[in-house]
Amino acid sequence: MAELRPLVAGNWKMNGLLADGPDRARDLLTLVERKGAPHAEILLFPPATLLAPVAEILRSSAIGLGAQDCHSAETGAHTGDISAAMLAEIGCSHVILGHSERRRDHGETSAQVAAKLAAAQGQGLTAIVCLGETLEERDAGRTLAVVETQLAESAPAGAMPGRLVIAYEPVWAIGTGRTATEEQVAEVHGHLRGLLAARGAEFATVRLLYGGSVNAGNAENLMAVANVDGALVGGASLKIEDFWTIAGSCH
Repeated sequence: MAELRPLVAGNWKMNGLLADGPDRARDLLTLVERKGAPHAEILLFPPATLLAPVAEILRSSAIGLGAQDCHSAETGAHTGDISAAMLAEIGCSHVILGHSERRRDHGETSAQVAAKLAAAQGQGLTAIVCLGETLEERDAGRTLAVVETQLAESAPAGAMPGRLVIAYEPVWAIGTGRTATEEQVAEVHGHLRGLLAARGAEFATVRLLYGGSVNAGNAENLMAVANVDGALVGGASLKIEDFWTIAGSCH
């Protein structure tokens, strides 16, 4: 299999106002200009209120823009929601779907994630679909079964592999400061690679990201694990120097 270009995505979650969010994007561009672009593809996922100003800042740069969610419908009576078409129009190239915080806080099911995936890909967006087990599921020895089911139901075989990225984010490691061991990451990513490869050559090259308390201190070791093609970074992406270090750890 050809070497895959790593991807590092910064998920700002519900953080950032006009007073600081755009400056964070500008600071990242300054690092790129001063130090040169890293080998990894870099994406920023600010909250919806910052998409337009950050899109303007990143325009014509090598850094891509994504949204943290989208609705499965193109238009309609869905108060508070944003469609994939709206995201594409504003300048997004990517969208995060099925994050465990969405599944937990909003009761999102894998079937709903799959519907959003179809909508996003239909508008030309690449979707980062998140999978991951809870601590109880891991302790019960069900990790591989859980992520296998989530993959099958959230990103079914009918999805477009060229517009798909999978992020393994163990729920127990998100925002807790706990990180999966390199052996645990290798086991899950190896299993996911095998499941994707079984769908055919195009799916075999879908990039697999690790997420879950990735930081400047542990990124180099995590990014060196087999079948890890980059990182979905949460809190550390708000610290631009740390985020830059994580991006630079991908070779």
